[in-house]
Amino acid sequence: MTVPIYWVDAFEEGPFTGNPAAVCLLEHWLGDDLMQAIARENNLSETAFLVPADDGWQIRWFTPAAEVALCGHATLASAAVISRFVDPQASLIRFHSRSGQLQTRCDGERFVLIFPSRPASPSAARAELGEALGAAPEQVLCADYYLAVFAAEDEIRALHPDFEALAALGRTGVIVTAPAADPGLDFVSRFFAPAVGVDEDPVTGSAHCTLIPYWAGRLGKEELTARQLSDRGGKLFCGLRGDTVEIGGRARHYLRGELEI
Repeated sequence: MTVPIYWVDAFEEGPFTGNPAAVCLLEHWLGDDLMQAIARENNLSETAFLVPADDGWQIRWFTPAAEVALCGHATLASAAVISRFVDPQASLIRFHSRSGQLQTRCDGERFVLIFPSRPASPSAARAELGEALGAAPEQVLCADYYLAVFAAEDEIRALHPDFEALAALGRTGVIVTAPAADPGLDFVSRFFAPAVGVDEDPVTGSAHCTLIPYWAGRLGKEELTARQLSDRGGKLFCGLRGDTVEIGGRARHYLRGELEI
């Protein structure tokens, strides 16, 4: 059998930036083991699998090592594929996922994820998290992921975590964040998820479900601009909307073809 596949750089700021995701369009679900094997073969931080639904699409996401409950950049990449190659008239795309119904709005050159807000609460894990990161954060909070807050962007850039120690902390991922040095940005971050086979993710939409309510509260503003400080880098346009967040960015298509299985 053959499966259409697209490779899209989500939250990009130019060629070879942003977070690459693979998007596979299916007529029906493949076996879990087969989808995991495809994701492992693709060897990107996420592969999204889509099946048509009556009012949109069913979506599942796999890292090279595991299925995850929520992924931002591969959802944005999926919306870009649908908008550009499947349904160019679509202005709002609905996805049904393990995390409930998600929506993506097409807004000119940007795609805007409408995701649940996931505010973090204080955590007592500061000592072990600081040891695994190699530097002590000012504050540690926790939602689905740990959120470690530092005083300055340079501290974020200088981190060289112990990934084995991070994977043992009991959470899927760890967000590190600080105020942005660039006056055109509000905050910066990095994201580590060695527990699911991704030591450092280039740009992480789902992390911003927690970052946005934190920085909106700290800065007293609901519109924010952010950058993730990976080697590839990526820019995100963020908004807090009550119990949801909006996470916007651009998407660049790199490759399309067929898998032969």
